[in-house]
Amino acid sequence: MFMSGERILIVDDDKHIVRLVQEYLKQAGFETLTAYDGETAVHSLRREKPDLLVLDLMLPDRDGWDITRLIRNDESLAATPVIMLTARVEDTDKIVGLEMGADDYVTKPFNPRELVARVRSLLRRSQFDKNAALPEVLSLGPLRLDVGQRQLKVDDDIVDLTPTEFDLLRVLMDYPGYVFTRDELVEKGMGYAYAGLGRTLDSHIKNLRRKIEPDPKKPTFIETIYGVGYRMKAA
Repeated sequence: MFMSGERILIVDDDKHIVRLVQEYLKQAGFETLTAYDGETAVHSLRREKPDLLVLDLMLPDRDGWDITRLIRNDESLAATPVIMLTARVEDTDKIVGLEMGADDYVTKPFNPRELVARVRSLLRRSQFDKNAALPEVLSLGPLRLDVGQRQLKVDDDIVDLTPTEFDLLRVLMDYPGYVFTRDELVEKGMGYAYAGLGRTLDSHIKNLRRKIEPDPKKPTFIETIYGVGYRMKAA
């Protein structure tokens, strides 16, 4: 069986869920690491530098929100993709998690095969072809998106993006002036669909605006086209 080599850290205080997720990920060719509490997870993140984190929201010490916030504020970990795994189903909980930097949100009970599919999709979007001869660079006003290095600069300042934010911005910058429906933007930038996606996409766009707009409440780059979706304003 082909082994992908990517390592996934699974964090949940329910050992049955950890074993279930671990088994399916191993069958899919991934290596796995495990933790059952927040502190152990943080130590493992810093020591092992996994390729992706499957993170339960409710943990006995540090919760998933706190760990996600820590990851996004740590330069050495900031690019780590995070899938939140939780029994909480309210839209507000999902939105808070996404606004703190999670890339995806899976609600318990879940289909393990769907979780594996999301892990694969997120890893594909978070990695780039290191053998590319000429990395693509997209520029629009003060925005400079280096696709090869997966790096964004705004006025020459590096801005950290989650993998999902990066891919959504790349799609928008690839087609300045084009109005994307929400479904189109999800398909091109995220690669899958699931319940409540409209609100999820809106949260990622809100995060992007907070990072790239001079005034996020009056966006000059990413425009909302009411009743349709979004577009990147043409230069």
